[in-house]
Amino acid sequence: MLDADGIRCRYEALFSYLDERGRRLFAAAEARAAGHGGIALVSEITGIAPSTIGRGLAELDGRQAPAGVGRVRRRGGGRKPLTVTQPGLLAALKGLVEPGERGDPQRPLRWVSKSYRHLAEALSGLGYSVSFRGISPLLAALGYSLQGNAKTREGSAHPDRDGQFEAIARQVSQFMATDDPVISVDTKKKELVGRFKNTGRELRPKGKPEEVSVHDFPDKELGKAAPYGVYDVANNIGWVNLGISHDTAAFAVESIRRWWRRLGQARYPRARRLLITADCGGSNGARVRLWKVELQKLARELDLEISVCHLPPGTSKWNKIEHRLFSFITQNWRGKPLTDLATIISLIGATSTSGGLKVYCDLDTNSYPKGIKVSDAEIKTLNIKHADFHGEWNYTLMPST
Repeated sequence: MLDADGIRCRYEALFSYLDERGRRLFAAAEARAAGHGGIALVSEITGIAPSTIGRGLAELDGRQAPAGVGRVRRRGGGRKPLTVTQPGLLAALKGLVEPGERGDPQRPLRWVSKSYRHLAEALSGLGYSVSFRGISPLLAALGYSLQGNAKTREGSAHPDRDGQFEAIARQVSQFMATDDPVISVDTKKKELVGRFKNTGRELRPKGKPEEVSVHDFPDKELGKAAPYGVYDVANNIGWVNLGISHDTAAFAVESIRRWWRRLGQARYPRARRLLITADCGGSNGARVRLWKVELQKLARELDLEISVCHLPPGTSKWNKIEHRLFSFITQNWRGKPLTDLATIISLIGATSTSGGLKVYCDLDTNSYPKGIKVSDAEIKTLNIKHADFHGEWNYTLMPST
């Protein structure tokens, strides 16, 4: 195991006592002790070039006579750094690599990859002489490194975002205190059914990967699957209704209906009310009229008060079902082609965690047409009570007319 911290501590402790040859031999000895990858590691930690460490290893092996034994190059000797011989080099490089929204939009590399070779060519065009290998230490001096995208931006936050989260927390606590069910719902991303590539990797014999189609065009016969999830917050139990039609509000409510009949009713035999936490958009969105109409039907059918709390706009990643159910389903089927519906159902149903998560899944073959219009007259028939705080996000459908 490469002991990077130990090498760094030893080098910093001895640096002021070592001359040029001593630092070279120290680096060579540490690289040899580190084993495979030691030269690159020690070079990164000490700043000593890999070629210099290689010379030190040759000296330790006796293959090369020690250079200038008894003589040490005077301080300041050797080739001057590029930043000294070309004073404006760092500033020019920084102008090339700074974020795209700054500076002149017509400058070099505005619309191309900032590779080391492209940067070296651009600097050459500006009158500087530097190889692509010399770009890396210059970038390190500027504090730049290779970075991937980070998903952190959610758009502008709603002014009552925190207030809505507090309202949801209060509702959840009240329902759980009386042993009434609290569920988190959402539709997972639609999945292509067939022998298509699935992200992630799975253990297989070396050189024998699972063969899948080279394209991702939907199979006309198999189509797509829409997993609608219901997560029981108190019991850590997930239910997935696997639809093969459209993801509509009718499909969403039917998924809740099936969860109740399959799991909820037996676990909450005395329940008189149900709390649903859901995103603000999608088939169960706060503005979807059909969602409320179908929930009203369900409330009367089950004789339950159905309360809904929507998460504020732009906060769907905080929905509990995302990180307590869907994330584990995705982990469980990583690298496995979803060849048919039976495979999807098996993979979802086999999902579990050390924390006790259990998941159930059934196939829903019903058809859910899109474009169903709900009239104002139908909305007026709803027995709905809106909360004082953001009634469009927090409301209850009463079972009685």
